[in-house]
Amino acid sequence: MGRIVSAVIGIVLCIVGVIWIVQGLGSLHGSPMTGHSEWSYAGVVLVVAGVGLLGWSGYRALRR
Repeated sequence: MGRIVSAVIGIVLCIVGVIWIVQGLGSLHGSPMTGHSEWSYAGVVLVVAGVGLLGWSGYRALRR
């Protein structure tokens, strides 16, 4: 997987994770996920995975 592709996937994971966190906390309305805290926890996992992927792709870029 290329550095750019992994960075884009990391950014998308972070964005989706933040949306899930906000929906789980009940701040973003209009979804069946609104107000269900398990989506907040899943969002945190996605954000951590996205940040990890961004860090890994940045590390690979520095190594070259």
